[in-house]
Amino acid sequence: MPASPIRRFSPAPFTQVAVEDGFWAPRIRTNRERTIPHAYRQLEETGRIGAFRLDWKPGREPVPHIFWDSDVAKWLEGASCDLALHPDPERERLVSEVASLIASAQQPDGYLNVHFTVVEPDRRWTNLRDCHELYCAGHLVEAAVAHHRATGSRVLLDALIRYVDYIASVFGREPGKKRGYPGHEEIELALVKLYRLTGEERFLRLSQYFVDERGQEPSYFAAEAAARGEPPSRHFSPSYYQAHRPVREQAEAVGHSVRAMYLYSAMADLAAELGDQGLREVCERLWESATQRRMYITGGVGSTSEGERFTDDYDLPNETAYAETCAAIGLIFFAQRMLQFDCDGRYADAMERALYNGAISGVSLDGERFFYVNPLASRGAHHREDWFGCACCPPNVIRLVPTIGACAYSTAADEVAVHLYLQGRARLVLDNGAEVRVRQKTEYPWQGKVRLTVEVERPAEFTLRLRLPGWCRQYELAVDGAAAAPLVERGYACLRRTWHGGEVVELDLAMPVEKMEAHPQVVSDFGRVALQRGPIVYCLEGVDHAESVRTIVLPKDGELTPRFEPGLLGGVAVLEGEAAIRDISQWEGPLYQPAAPARLRPTRLRAIPYCVWDNRAPGEMTVWIPKA
Repeated sequence: MPASPIRRFSPAPFTQVAVEDGFWAPRIRTNRERTIPHAYRQLEETGRIGAFRLDWKPGREPVPHIFWDSDVAKWLEGASCDLALHPDPERERLVSEVASLIASAQQPDGYLNVHFTVVEPDRRWTNLRDCHELYCAGHLVEAAVAHHRATGSRVLLDALIRYVDYIASVFGREPGKKRGYPGHEEIELALVKLYRLTGEERFLRLSQYFVDERGQEPSYFAAEAAARGEPPSRHFSPSYYQAHRPVREQAEAVGHSVRAMYLYSAMADLAAELGDQGLREVCERLWESATQRRMYITGGVGSTSEGERFTDDYDLPNETAYAETCAAIGLIFFAQRMLQFDCDGRYADAMERALYNGAISGVSLDGERFFYVNPLASRGAHHREDWFGCACCPPNVIRLVPTIGACAYSTAADEVAVHLYLQGRARLVLDNGAEVRVRQKTEYPWQGKVRLTVEVERPAEFTLRLRLPGWCRQYELAVDGAAAAPLVERGYACLRRTWHGGEVVELDLAMPVEKMEAHPQVVSDFGRVALQRGPIVYCLEGVDHAESVRTIVLPKDGELTPRFEPGLLGGVAVLEGEAAIRDISQWEGPLYQPAAPARLRPTRLRAIPYCVWDNRAPGEMTVWIPKA
């Protein structure tokens, strides 16, 4: 991905990053050995894969659903990405078998969608707002790109190029075409991926059309509904679909949170590829809305189950939080794209927050149970499930985990940026052709010490940018044992020098336990604190406490001590210390009584990382803890 007039950096290909740390490496392995096979079995048993054989007949159950194609496509994309990291003949046979099956379902005119081929063949393109045709097409495109990159096969890629060309013949502003766009965004960012793979500008222009046509008047969705004999909207207003006004006029993150994140990701892609500074500024405006006023401390977005959507500024309830796993993953996509413009640490901070908390919480440590919804408090009834009828989240995790390396590094003409601290190795090529190898040794996120060794083929002058996380208040930096005083730019320590190879850069990030407060207008968290250490947000879980975690309070000056427990939850740092418990004996009987100072008695507190809760005995959980 070469630089553009307004994008200086490009993410490192994930295949050039070997992750060998104690946090992500086990999850990548579990994803490969457990989650991918588990999801494949679920896709087979529920009929999703078999549906591509197009042998469904009326009256048979299950009926191929309007978004089944996307579930299989995301699985194929994730399995292909993992295959690119870990070649395996049996896995390659399986993914190629699925890719060929999908391609075999293509119709003579290029159309490729199971539901509208066998269930409702006469309703093709009649309900873009609700029926996910273009959304499924986007995920199929992403799967085709990943499969081609992993195997070199063009079986699915050629089929999807043909499908996209067919879509372009149907939609557009030219006479005789439909001026439609998807109700669920996805194809927009997929088309940019296809453009980057092939270099064919027509794919980029089709993405641009779908983005710029969105929200134009007269409303396509309203006209489409009228043609079906329905009212303009049965359930939600146009803002639910981010179609309430043209995207360049939008100022707030609204509507269905996953759709919003996919749209904003595509907008960032287009801004970069087209050098569109105005579109970039819209992305920045929407970013501020989503992350400064409508994001949970875990990196989750979308606060209500009613439409899986954003609500109002600072409306962030805990027990009823929706915070869909897919939405946190979408935020990661958006953040990574915004990060490439000029390497601004605020995007990396949010990306890291979502990665270590609100996204990876979506899968259990054994890799076979999933959260769709990620609340910040539970009375004990919220648990992961083996699968879902609406199964978008499990395969989304599958495709995120192998590609974590692409979030860790970026390169520019003569710069290397390190965004995430992951033990392992990276082979990076600068825009000027120089090859740089970086080796990291660290126990991050449990410890803040990072040792980077830089290797070059020949002496080269470039800048090494090291992210100083927003949660870090103090750091030390040295090169070959000598203290360094770098230029700090947008949250990155910049080391500009001629590198000869073998230099050792040591970064020590102070990582104290912090008691975090929410904005005063977040009424759900008023008088409460959340515990954070480094990038990790903590919670209290019922299994660790004799009393209800809902009655625990934190003393003002109570100290909390981190302790690493290698045998607990895959190896995590827990926080332990003195707390207090509310004595409710005086409340026996009355529901209300005159206010009086709370009676407290001492107790012990033990907090675990939020991302690993609900992996032991069922019970209560809370992130936000009352202050004494």
